[in-house]
Amino acid sequence: MTPEDLKYTAEHEWVRVGEGDVVRIGITDYAQGSLGDIVFVNLPEVGARVEAGQTMGEVESTKSVSDLYAPLTGTVVGRNDVLDGQPELINSDPYGEGWMVEISADAGGAGADALLDAVAYQELTEAG
Repeated sequence: MTPEDLKYTAEHEWVRVGEGDVVRIGITDYAQGSLGDIVFVNLPEVGARVEAGQTMGEVESTKSVSDLYAPLTGTVVGRNDVLDGQPELINSDPYGEGWMVEISADAGGAGADALLDAVAYQELTEAG
């Protein structure tokens, strides 16, 4: 299941464009399935600056610890604090209640040109 209204990264994050320059970010269903049961997330705090392609947090599962990468450059303006106590929401609802952070993207910032549409992301996951 790859929602067509989202953009994606090769590192398995999804991006939902919201109002103005704010985007909501999470990890894809493919990523959460590969990780297994998620037991902990480490997310950036509101106000933190993130750079496209750079690590901005971690997702820990029963299998491994994986880095969470910023798909765009900007400032964190929202954080899903519910995940601190219920990280399993990422497994059960990765595109909804399991969202991770909201970023106010820099105008013309790095990263936007590297985002994939649903078809390209699906091809990536099927090939790998």
